[in-house]
Amino acid sequence: MGKWMVAAKKADFNEIARQFHIDPVIARIIRNRDVVGEEAIERFLHGTVADLHDPTLLKDAEKAAAILCEKTKEKKKIRVIGDYDIDGVCASYILMACLEYCGAAVDVVIPHRIQDGYGLNERLIEEAHEAGVDTILTCDNGIAALSQTACAKALGMTVIVTDHHEVPYEVQEDGSRMETLPEADAVVDPKQDGCPYPYKGICGAVVAYKLMEIYLREMSGGTELVLPAEAEGLMRELLAFAGFATVGDVMELTDENRIIVKYGLEQIAKTKNPGLQALVAVNELTDKKLTGYHVGFILGPCLNATGRLDTAARALSMFRTKDKGEALTIAGELKALNDSRKEMTLRGVAQAVEMVEGTALREDKVLVIYLPDCHESLAGIIAGRIRERYDRPVFVLTKAEEGVKGSGRSIEAYHMYDKMSECKELYTKYGGHKMAAGVSMPEENVDAFRRYLNEHSGLSEEDLVATIHIDVPMPMSYVTTELVRQLALLEPFGNGNPKPVFAQKSVRVCRGRILGKNKNVGKYRVADDTGAGYDMMYFGDLERWHTFLEAHFGSEEVSRLYGEGSDSIVVSVIYYPDINVFRGREELQMVMQDFSA
Repeated sequence: MGKWMVAAKKADFNEIARQFHIDPVIARIIRNRDVVGEEAIERFLHGTVADLHDPTLLKDAEKAAAILCEKTKEKKKIRVIGDYDIDGVCASYILMACLEYCGAAVDVVIPHRIQDGYGLNERLIEEAHEAGVDTILTCDNGIAALSQTACAKALGMTVIVTDHHEVPYEVQEDGSRMETLPEADAVVDPKQDGCPYPYKGICGAVVAYKLMEIYLREMSGGTELVLPAEAEGLMRELLAFAGFATVGDVMELTDENRIIVKYGLEQIAKTKNPGLQALVAVNELTDKKLTGYHVGFILGPCLNATGRLDTAARALSMFRTKDKGEALTIAGELKALNDSRKEMTLRGVAQAVEMVEGTALREDKVLVIYLPDCHESLAGIIAGRIRERYDRPVFVLTKAEEGVKGSGRSIEAYHMYDKMSECKELYTKYGGHKMAAGVSMPEENVDAFRRYLNEHSGLSEEDLVATIHIDVPMPMSYVTTELVRQLALLEPFGNGNPKPVFAQKSVRVCRGRILGKNKNVGKYRVADDTGAGYDMMYFGDLERWHTFLEAHFGSEEVSRLYGEGSDSIVVSVIYYPDINVFRGREELQMVMQDFSA
């Protein structure tokens, strides 16, 4: 069971509600998201693309745009080198679309996950040089490519790095950090020292998007950040890809990211891009209201699957094709790959759980799980699933052509990149940020890696207990259809802006049914202490729920719950309210998120 914590942030909720014409409960949730002040609240509730930050505030962005303008006009060959995940593919497409629109001589290379690994390498640079490439333009990678950038410069090429990952650094004797940037002609990364960009949490595709805003303005001969109508239309279309990548790369949906995703989702729904249309269609989402969930858990994994099991260049070609038939063919292949990836992931997760439960790993605060036979592209997904199960930082390592490779997923209390940086002599390559990282190392260093991270984790037992933050203790009787509609003002939900949850004690669970093709959904009739009744759904772990009920109320009472009904099962629940639409009728229902005695 996780810890339940009620948010206790203070504000004049009634006054905020009056001023912005919202329910006081909505005002409390906004305050819980640390949105304070009239301007910030207005932007949170009603922000538009006009409220996005000025791209010229990105350090070196104007310099990079000027170089690209010059290379475009001179017809110099530009090569975009991206990454094989959602963010890298979307960033590559954004750069390609804008450069081609302006007539640049441009092509793109997406590294192969297994043959090339992450980011720039010497082979890619040599191939670019042999092909007569004048300028290498990275996206979603490059900030740690120090030797590779030096190699390209030695061959006479121009290098522009656009990235959003943490900048490599050395810790000085006084404890300060000294950043080490690649010696590129321009480096655009909001996380570098001296970058005045006010929001550091954007993904690689948004960095690319911002750079292209400046580039299109310059190529259009403008002096202000105003684009001609056709270029404006292109950027509006590309907002779909910036929003897609923001969700897919699990960026926090705070500040301008919320606006980018909100309008990006709208743009995905009405996109003219045949590839994006096809991806939505093969996943049976056409004409449905798209949410962050659809991108994060249905559409996005199809893009990632091709980078994991085939080549991400296939996903890029889907976005680039003008042929609807070809787009549907590729989208179907991507969905089939993702279905295969799901099966492989389940097997990998089962192996990892068996290893944790059956070895001394169970006592570790930082789990380092070595699965030699696991497909290396699945390491990050498996690490994420194990983190969710055990509520601790997790690295999953697999055998590679040289040594081992792996991915890590972290928890809020553990800055993964910083901790890894303390023992970087163990690796041949690493990178990442607070919540996720990638690493390569000799196989003989795996035990030392595990030992160091656990001896220096800095984690307490308290840090390893999952916390559920309750927005408002609220009786179900307060819920109305209008309140549920107002909750939509807080969307899109996701990392950094979770779907709000409420809590109520003394909920009597009267009658239940098990639903779903796989018998994995519970539907219940519940009542509060006034006797008022409500429908409640549970989409979580039914086995855990039943174990809890049997432990507290006995197996006979659980049987009665699903039979003639029970009158003695009383629990506390965390829930969120929803509207169920069935045959044109709207009915309120509560969705249980967690429970306790």
